Amino acid sequence: MPPTRSAGWVDPDDCRLDDFRALVEQATDLADYPLADVVEQNVLVYGDRLRAASRAPDARRAVQAELARALLDGPGVLMFKQAFETSVVDRATEQFEAMIAEQKQAGVTAGDHFAKPGANDRVWGALDKLALRAPEVFVDYYANDTLALICEAWLGPGYQITSQVNVVNPGGQAQVAHADYHLGFMSGDQARAYPAHVHRLSPALTLQGAVAHCDMPVETGPTMYLPCSQRYAGGYVACHLPEFIEYFDGHYVQLPLEKGDAVFFSPALFHGAGTNRSSDVRRMANLLQISSAFGRAMESVDRVAMSKALFPVLAERMASGVNERSLRNAVAASAEGYAFPTDLDRDQPVGGLAPESQAALVWRGLRDGWEVETLGKELDAQQHRHSMA
Repeated sequence: MPPTRSAGWVDPDDCRLDDFRALVEQATDLADYPLADVVEQNVLVYGDRLRAASRAPDARRAVQAELARALLDGPGVLMFKQAFETSVVDRATEQFEAMIAEQKQAGVTAGDHFAKPGANDRVWGALDKLALRAPEVFVDYYANDTLALICEAWLGPGYQITSQVNVVNPGGQAQVAHADYHLGFMSGDQARAYPAHVHRLSPALTLQGAVAHCDMPVETGPTMYLPCSQRYAGGYVACHLPEFIEYFDGHYVQLPLEKGDAVFFSPALFHGAGTNRSSDVRRMANLLQISSAFGRAMESVDRVAMSKALFPVLAERMASGVNERSLRNAVAASAEGYAFPTDLDRDQPVGGLAPESQAALVWRGLRDGWEVETLGKELDAQQHRHSMA
């Protein structure tokens, strides 16, 4: 962890490249992970040995303990060879390709968190789309026990899977190094607004994964990883700093994947999709984001109705000169302050890492002097974009 001269907050001045290097330049020792088959470029690779051990009911917890330790204190990125049967992958690929074709026919250009809209082919919300379109394919695909094994190892029971299909076409450019959801989907300034203990908590709330839907030699640009970078507690701020990005660019690793291989990694790990330098391979991966069951409030609240009811009072108080902080506090207590979950087909992250939150919309209405009717229409439209109806 970087020193916290900022007393409980992570500041760019707290992030020192020498401290970072001391963590990421450590070698992964295969002897520390008895179920792994091999270490490749500091990444643990699992295969038949792990699958055999996990089938024994009395050994499953020990297997999962090794996987969790590898994600937390080890390299932070794990490859599972032939985790999915290729015949099952092919059936899912057929469905995903049909979805992409239908999107193009409809003139839909999918936005992207870390690439220009249209540069890649994306299917947002692929989990439920596959379930509704091809339920037999869905059941065969997500019955996968390696997936359940790693999800339970990191998040425990009750986890929630989401899926986005990403196809990087020939010539598709590499992403800038980044971390992932939650704090990784924020700008550096936004991440700094959260106290240091939340930076330690955030990686425990999600797990990132990718299933290869085609063979991915290095020339096709499989994901670039910096093993052990998830161990750096200031990483969600450091990943925005030029010296850390430059270091990543000079030290990342890339492992070729075969169809059916899967990779899972800590969301705090520095990573990014590579450049597809092939001339004819459309690199398809099913990107899995698995969330903890604990990321939920205790009660259901109608925040749209609350925001409509409170807006006239907030507008009157603003006009009378009430200080901004007090009004922002009231908006934070009533409106949804987070952009997710949402329907990313309708509410795409164009122009930023996340769509506009409900609280940001309310505040924009106050700032721009909207009428109550205008706010209501905007809130209803936003609610529709968030829904699946």
